[in-house]
Amino acid sequence: MKIAMPDFTHEIRWGRETGKFICGVDEVGRGPLAGTVVAAVALLPRSCPDSLLACLRDSKKLSEKARTRIASDLKPHCLYALGDASVAEIDTLNILQASLLAMRRAVEKLINQGVALDGALVDGNRLPDLPCAAEAIVKGDDASLSIAAASILAKTYRDALMCDLARDFPAYGWDRNAGYGTAQHLAALRTHGPTPWHRQSFAPVARCQEAM
Repeated sequence: MKIAMPDFTHEIRWGRETGKFICGVDEVGRGPLAGTVVAAVALLPRSCPDSLLACLRDSKKLSEKARTRIASDLKPHCLYALGDASVAEIDTLNILQASLLAMRRAVEKLINQGVALDGALVDGNRLPDLPCAAEAIVKGDDASLSIAAASILAKTYRDALMCDLARDFPAYGWDRNAGYGTAQHLAALRTHGPTPWHRQSFAPVARCQEAM
């Protein structure tokens, strides 16, 4: 069975071929027990090489090595911006609202760089409050090249952040698990307790906090 690959169908429907600036937006980091939630917005110009477009897909379907290489190749060929929401914002707002906030910040950052966006394609079934027209697309990183690009940029950026944090908190294995609740991470939580980078509103962290 042929595997469906992302393309520009949605962007074209929004007017990409007539010169409109249509971006893709995605987030990463909703599930981890630690770290910020990160969003990226990506605008792929018509000059973007076909060989690079052929590599784009949902970041979860790429190896770490492939994601890193594609992100590096992608940055010179697209307009992009990153936004995040802090651990404190996740605990205060809840993870969904924090994710939407990170998306809004990423889009606002790109607009503040002077990019006049005509529309945004957003992965998922909920739209953040954006300063441009937008459409939510379920499994958008499988359907839209712009969203797939955003997913790769967000994932590689957040993974690098967690690797940096792992140097200060090596017991939790964040350089390998990106903050997700692996067996090693949960065992370290039980032994050492939460760090300032842990999401106190997430049940496994809250249970460890209560037990300390």
